Amino acid sequence: MTQTEQVSFPTPDTGYVLPPGTTVLQVLPNLISGGVEQGVVDLNAGLVKAGMKSIVVSNGGPRVYDINKAGGVHIELPVHSKNPFTIWLNARRLRRVIREHKVDIVHAASRAPAWSAARAVEGTSARFVTSCHAAHKISNGFKKAYNRAIIGGECVIAVSQFLGRYLNDSYGLARDKIRIIHRGVSLERFHPTRVSADRLIAVSNQMRMPEGVSVIMLPGRLSRGKGHMVLLQALQKLNRSDLFCLFVGSDAGQEGYRRELESAISSAGLQQQCRIVTDCNDIPAAYMLATVVVCPSLVAEGFGRIAIEAQAMGRPVIASSHGGLAETLVDGSTGWLVKAGDAAALAEGIDKALQLSDEERAALATRAMSHVASYFTNTTMCQQTMAVYAEVLAAAKAGQAKAA
Repeated sequence: MTQTEQVSFPTPDTGYVLPPGTTVLQVLPNLISGGVEQGVVDLNAGLVKAGMKSIVVSNGGPRVYDINKAGGVHIELPVHSKNPFTIWLNARRLRRVIREHKVDIVHAASRAPAWSAARAVEGTSARFVTSCHAAHKISNGFKKAYNRAIIGGECVIAVSQFLGRYLNDSYGLARDKIRIIHRGVSLERFHPTRVSADRLIAVSNQMRMPEGVSVIMLPGRLSRGKGHMVLLQALQKLNRSDLFCLFVGSDAGQEGYRRELESAISSAGLQQQCRIVTDCNDIPAAYMLATVVVCPSLVAEGFGRIAIEAQAMGRPVIASSHGGLAETLVDGSTGWLVKAGDAAALAEGIDKALQLSDEERAALATRAMSHVASYFTNTTMCQQTMAVYAEVLAAAKAGQAKAA
């Protein structure tokens, strides 16, 4: 692996085993879309499958359906609010939930819920875990104080070594309180053999795919930090008429940026070679249509779910060489890492992927799928997270025994 070969912070000790029937409460702002939400949904399913009781508290959203379908319990509270009074009220509400459901572990996956959850566990037997999913900006002392909620857990899960370093450097969080758990993907969903021909045809028709082109795909919500403009510059440098670019991701709340992106496509003369698709509901099939998947993020991301999903589907990936994203692929083996914001480097990476022979492409696909299966599965993520919970419970029990 790349950055993960230089381990700075420990991964969980899977020698700790969570007792069956343990009740875990996860709390996050909303269940709409995004990497944090996907992780909570996946962990909810893993907990239920392992014989645990899973409760998720959020302000609601369409993914509540996934929580309930997997056998979890969802409780709606306004834990998305940053209002100090609401945070205080949420602490009281969460404490009632903890006592009513005899919760053993409270896991806060975001800052505002972490403020409430930290106070909610006081006076209960529940233990407290937090997780960090992004390197939040520290613009002033107030912002830093607000961000500190995420390091309040008895153990703090970081989803990359990059974030482990961020927590240690920015907040002085002790190394022995940090556990690195990369996010995972479902190999039942993200695997080439799982995508039928009918699904491929349906997605191809939805995206109005032209014949006889190489498809460059940039998945992810439409936002400036994802690097859409850099990809447009790279396409101009490649200057090939046999390329077709797909920007696949929601534009909710980013309508102004979408218009800006459309204008940039028009100014570059690429209207016939670029398409924005905001409502794809079958992303595994969309990956199968891609010749190469690019993740040219300008901002150092906490992880890089797109990169592991694409590799799981056997697609070559070109990603920015910073943040947690750089930990997701093997440079030169399962894809290529390029300097963020460097259109020439991105164009060179795309060119390398397009020049692969059929045999080289098949070999890369095998390596990429094996890489994900070895390091980035939901099963591994859930096992490691439950090991953290078990470790925290064991430490609390040992502390109580010592005190007695």
